[in-house]
Amino acid sequence: MSSRTLSTRLMRRLASPSILLPSSPARTVTTPLQQRRHNSHSHLYSELPQRHIPLIYDDLAPLNAHRLSVSLRSFLPAGWVDESKTLPDKSPEKDLPPPYHLVYFNPTISSEELLPDGTDPLQSPGPPFVRRMWAGGYLRFNLNPEVDGLKLDGERYVCMEGIRNVQIKGKEGDEKVFVGIERRMAPVSQSDNEDSIRERLWRDQEEDFGEAALIERRNIVFMRERTPEQLKAAAAASRAGEKMLKPQHPPSFTHTLHPTPSLLFRYSALTFNAHSIHLDPHYCRTIEGHRNLLVHGPLSFTLLVTMLQQHLQSQSQNREDGGSGLRIHSVDYRNLAPLYAEEPLKLCGREVEPGKYEIWAETPEGGVAVRGIAKTDVPAA
Repeated sequence: MSSRTLSTRLMRRLASPSILLPSSPARTVTTPLQQRRHNSHSHLYSELPQRHIPLIYDDLAPLNAHRLSVSLRSFLPAGWVDESKTLPDKSPEKDLPPPYHLVYFNPTISSEELLPDGTDPLQSPGPPFVRRMWAGGYLRFNLNPEVDGLKLDGERYVCMEGIRNVQIKGKEGDEKVFVGIERRMAPVSQSDNEDSIRERLWRDQEEDFGEAALIERRNIVFMRERTPEQLKAAAAASRAGEKMLKPQHPPSFTHTLHPTPSLLFRYSALTFNAHSIHLDPHYCRTIEGHRNLLVHGPLSFTLLVTMLQQHLQSQSQNREDGGSGLRIHSVDYRNLAPLYAEEPLKLCGREVEPGKYEIWAETPEGGVAVRGIAKTDVPAA
């Protein structure tokens, strides 16, 4: 039986009305204009948000965080990540660093159920939308002191995932499907079962945390397979360097690194991500029209947030009272252009106003590939 057949069966099972969420993600209202414009795919507006995605449990032991730090250490300045040579003890408890949740709570899908490009089918709209890219997202941290955060204590935590909304853009025959995925993470108590977890974590409004410690939004765009003409045009644009947005302001802190194929492989392994676009140069060139392996959207986000976290720590250490480290409260970001392995990747940041930072990643040509806004504690005067 083929991988595609198994994946199709899995998607049908996920969409079955008999296993809808007790409190389903809010549906996107479809206007008559949308129905006329996207009539052949308008069912996705209701079907995808109703999809029942299994809960993901993880024991937040320090091992994955340690392996991520070890993997990043050769590409970042000394002190930016934990430099322990051996696995750190889980006592005393340490908070999970802001971007490190990405190497936890990843779905465990059997190889035979993966789609042909190596991705999982849990959020995929299915054919003809067989290509996917990570378009951006956000992080929100629950600042309520009564809500326990995510800690590297070896205890069990849970991630509840739902499809919050769906958009279809583009003319008939060349549409793109934008899927807004919302993930809510929290500790698990002994009295929890699946229904109680869904009830206490999911909310009709995405601004409402409920009992979640962390809310992550992932915006994924699904596209059709490229025609030979589109592939040729994409390859030419990749070789030439497309016209891209340029930074409007100079950065106040930066770092440039050269991501290698081995770094991409390690990040794929840590995130249980088999997407060929990060692993197979032949696939990148012949199917996607890119000149080399693509740096993961989550990896570039991890690097930017790690840089910002280090900057905040430096600010705190420079304060006369030697106060504790400033915290990141939220980060919104968009992926605007590809970043490639074995090419310089420049991380940039600047303070826009007290407690608000602009962070971005630049291509070798100086274009903005990733752009984000982070909100943090405001340093004491």
